[in-house]
Amino acid sequence: MTDHHEKPTSPIALHHALDRIWGTKSGWGRLATVNHNVVGKRFMLTALIFFAIGGLLAMLIRTQLASSQSAFMDAEQYAQVFTMHGSVMMFLFAIPFFEGLTIYLLPKLLGTRDLAFPRLTAYGFWCYLFGGSILIIALIGGVAPNSGWFMYTPLSSDIYSPGINSDVWLLGITFVEISALSAAIEIMVTILKLRASGMSLDRMPIFAWYMLIVATMMLVGFPPLILGSILLETERAFGLPFFDPNRGGDPLLWQHLFWLFGHPEVYIIFLPAAGAISTILPVFAGTPLAGYRIIIAALVSTAFLSFGLWVHHMYAVGIPHVALSFFSAASALVAIPTAIQIFAWLATISHGRPRFSIPMLHIIGFFFVFVIGGLTGVMLAMVPFDWQAHDTHFVVAHLHYVLVGGFVFPMLAAAYYWLPHITGRQPVQHLSQAAFWMIFLGFNITFFMMHLTGLRGMPRRVFEYPPESGWEMLNFFSSLGSFVMTMGFALVALDFILLFRFGRPFRRNPWRAGTLEWAMPTPSPSYNFASLPVIDRRADMLDPDVLGPQLAAGKGLLGFPRDGRMELLAVDIVTGKPEHVVRLPRQTFMPLWTAIGTGFFFLSLLFKFYWVTPFALASVVFMFLLWSRDTAEKDDLGNLPIGNGQELPPHIEADRPPSWWAMVFALVADATAYISLLFGSLFLWISAPNWPPQDIGQIGLLGPAIAAVSLVLAAWSGRQASAGGGKGAVGWLSLTTVGHLIATTVFLWLALTALPSPRGHAAVASIFVVFIYAAMHSGLGAVFAGYGIWRVRSGFVSPRRNLDLRIGMLWHGFAAMVGLAAAGFPFVLASLTSEVSP
Repeated sequence: MTDHHEKPTSPIALHHALDRIWGTKSGWGRLATVNHNVVGKRFMLTALIFFAIGGLLAMLIRTQLASSQSAFMDAEQYAQVFTMHGSVMMFLFAIPFFEGLTIYLLPKLLGTRDLAFPRLTAYGFWCYLFGGSILIIALIGGVAPNSGWFMYTPLSSDIYSPGINSDVWLLGITFVEISALSAAIEIMVTILKLRASGMSLDRMPIFAWYMLIVATMMLVGFPPLILGSILLETERAFGLPFFDPNRGGDPLLWQHLFWLFGHPEVYIIFLPAAGAISTILPVFAGTPLAGYRIIIAALVSTAFLSFGLWVHHMYAVGIPHVALSFFSAASALVAIPTAIQIFAWLATISHGRPRFSIPMLHIIGFFFVFVIGGLTGVMLAMVPFDWQAHDTHFVVAHLHYVLVGGFVFPMLAAAYYWLPHITGRQPVQHLSQAAFWMIFLGFNITFFMMHLTGLRGMPRRVFEYPPESGWEMLNFFSSLGSFVMTMGFALVALDFILLFRFGRPFRRNPWRAGTLEWAMPTPSPSYNFASLPVIDRRADMLDPDVLGPQLAAGKGLLGFPRDGRMELLAVDIVTGKPEHVVRLPRQTFMPLWTAIGTGFFFLSLLFKFYWVTPFALASVVFMFLLWSRDTAEKDDLGNLPIGNGQELPPHIEADRPPSWWAMVFALVADATAYISLLFGSLFLWISAPNWPPQDIGQIGLLGPAIAAVSLVLAAWSGRQASAGGGKGAVGWLSLTTVGHLIATTVFLWLALTALPSPRGHAAVASIFVVFIYAAMHSGLGAVFAGYGIWRVRSGFVSPRRNLDLRIGMLWHGFAAMVGLAAAGFPFVLASLTSEVSP
């Protein structure tokens, strides 16, 4: 194929040509945009709207608790309000806001034009918006979740919560978590593959390192929550007794699955804020960040340790003393990498000459509040103190000092720092300092008092308390402080409005920063850089004032349009050496339609229209397959010029392009969910009452053996197809399809006919779900194989363009491993239960 790139005659012509390719259409076309600038701002704006809703719910809580004689809300209303406050702040505000900031900012910091999968980002936003809206509509309708944002069983089980309330949380949050997982994959692949030429791992901006660690934690941390939500929903809807102790379940299984997500969640919220501080602080200190490499080591340590702390939240449930000692030590140990970051920030300040602007004021406020929260966290890590303070307002105060202090103050610093980039205007700052002091003082008045009420024994989650308790005056001051803090946030909102309306325009880089996002016009164009930079030093020590005009003049890489396509450079993960050209799809409505189909799937489950569910799921799978039409090529393209005399192959002819890595990371998340399922079953065997079961059925060897052989055959033939490519792959893919279909049929037959009723005992329910899990993966394997046959026959696959088959090969191999584990699982469980039989 001839390379149709054309060098524009002038920089102005180059900018116009790129804007025609990357720009957002007007009118209804805005709904089709997948550009990271637009989607990132949508994420942040939606998160701020949810923040306002969560703040309003907090004010209702504080109004209720201001007096022991308050009749503002009854018990049911209060339960819904405090459940929704926690759920909104944790799931709909904190993580999505920094997801939005990362989506907007990351390509600019990395020196590229967009994220790896713009349509996936847009799909994630619509899932976030629709899933969050389900929760808010339920609140307005009076059927909001009422079992706490942690949804502990058995309070959230159908016996004690028989209405739709808990289903709203389980399905709505799972819908939202699709957005989180898609963002995690997007961020990881973008950071690892789509950096500027020459930007090796040790030259990346520190914010990219923070987000790489956070995205990895999200990829591994969110699947246990999704699995737990699915298991609890199957118990509520179909009677599978995973959390019912009368039928071999255990309510503590929910706590394990929830806190496997919940404690890493604290660091998932804190680390992006810390990344913003590590980016902003050196700018205002006028010196590079101290301890760049040791901060990275601290980040990796934090991520590793955070997954060993989940029992920190379960000290009072009867954990053996040896386990308590281990988790207590780990909970104290995690303070060390956090302290390393704080000392590195203090060293940065001491080495420079700080400018005390509004962002720095919020960072100093963060230091004060977060250190207090960290100290109370170390106190709660000690088992004897935790037993005394467990489920009191002391824990509520600690949580808010860590999360609000560790998130909101850095968020405001980031907003004042990067809003000029988004708006092209500098802050007016007439109200900025007054707003800060109202938030800072109001926050400390509110939550410091909660430490005292907690130490005096006030339990959390109560909507009333006796006058003689001695808590009333402290609660009154706490409520007073919350209203002062709310007025401070109102002033911040007004200050931002003034910035948009009256802010002073500037040309470039008002903060004298050294990162790439300031080497472009502001507000940023849809394509970020007219040409892509080449980096020869750490990416926070650049000179945007010199580099920006050079890139705008087209003197970097890919400084030209080609075939009307959006193009990026992919690099080697470690060295940053350019490897291939990524050709992105065009603007499309498909992410919106796919999210709507996903919404119908969840709504069919919520309203028990189960006959609609298979059709909705099939429509979602079909629409995802339609996404590939826009990136198809019927000819081998060969090497493409990228500028400066260099040529690279397109991603569809490369060995391991971003889409290949995306499948690898998606399978890591899938494997985490599957391992959590097997862990849950083994946990029930170890600790649940009413074990062993009387009967788990006679599976026999024939069915599992047929399924195992079929899946091995499918994986092997899928590998043969990807190795050959071309027309010869059709035969191998046909064999792959047959193998998957046989395995799917066998697993469904075993689940539906060879087992006793899964409602009778959790052991049978575990085997049933493991079989269904394997059947779904085999069924999707057949879809992948059939899709590959269609692509080959349509001419979209050749020995060079066999990316579709290589991605499918990954799925076939993983489905085989899932199926082999499922085939052996009932025999392992039977042997374990026989060992404990009387």
